[in-house]
Amino acid sequence: MNRATPRLRALAALPFVLALAVHLLLFVRWRDALPTELATHYSLGDGGEADGWTSRTGYVLISTALIAGLAATWTASVRRRVLWGAWATAGFTGGLLVRILRDNLVDASGTPVSDPVADLAVAGTAAVAAGLAGWALTSLVPAEEPTGRSGTPDGPRLALGASEVAGWSRSTGSRTLTALAVLALAATPVLLLVLDWPDALFGLLGLVIGVPGLALARVRVTVDRHGLTVRSGVFPKPRVRIPLDEIAGADTRDVHAVADFGGWGYRVRAHRTGVVLRSGEALVVRRNGGREFAVTVPDAGTAAALLNTLAERHGKV
Repeated sequence: MNRATPRLRALAALPFVLALAVHLLLFVRWRDALPTELATHYSLGDGGEADGWTSRTGYVLISTALIAGLAATWTASVRRRVLWGAWATAGFTGGLLVRILRDNLVDASGTPVSDPVADLAVAGTAAVAAGLAGWALTSLVPAEEPTGRSGTPDGPRLALGASEVAGWSRSTGSRTLTALAVLALAATPVLLLVLDWPDALFGLLGLVIGVPGLALARVRVTVDRHGLTVRSGVFPKPRVRIPLDEIAGADTRDVHAVADFGGWGYRVRAHRTGVVLRSGEALVVRRNGGREFAVTVPDAGTAAALLNTLAERHGKV
């Protein structure tokens, strides 16, 4: 399994250190010009007028925790090819926090007013600039060796007699994804009742996140004479099935949910898809067209060996 080198981890943490340093320095410099309660939320429907407030101490603690949390996540899961993403994330977060401070620079009788479009434009520009810097710094990190190949000729096999029939099935899930999905669904009616129009539309995001999240929070992976089947353990669908005649080979691989697939759930990347519930052992199937499908599941080695044996037997029929 590939692991991030100390240099790569340092380069991933560096933009967050810079973002935090700039943010805190500006906070100290502007402290006397900032109100006791900082405006941290602005209404989209009232011309950008502030409608949410946080104390100075609370703002510093929350913003510092946000940057530190993002830094820890990226440092733990970064890969050379996505180093630019860490820099872009730090640039966007730092740029947005600086804009929040700037929006609070008002006189004693003024009301903080923000231009959300301008704030997002500045943060987006900072993200692009930082992302390009991160991409340039990629050259300082040695290229990673591939983590393994699927469908190699010497892939694992499970010994079966000519007349023997076998199947393998395993249920796996993510408690974190389940909890997040339940929280998202529970928050939907609350947000719809509490928020005013049009902000209440954000409450619908709970359904967009919660329903598919709950559907894929637990899945059952099955290998049998039909091929590979991955289906929701909660609902009848969604379901992914790869027939034996479409399988070129199977193997196991250690994957990182964020670095390799950009997150959890059903993921789509160039030349590969996957059902990713955690980082770690995964069953990886290479299809005849060259595309890969991965699913994180315990005992993936047994599943890969049986799948190779069944696919090989199917090809001789």
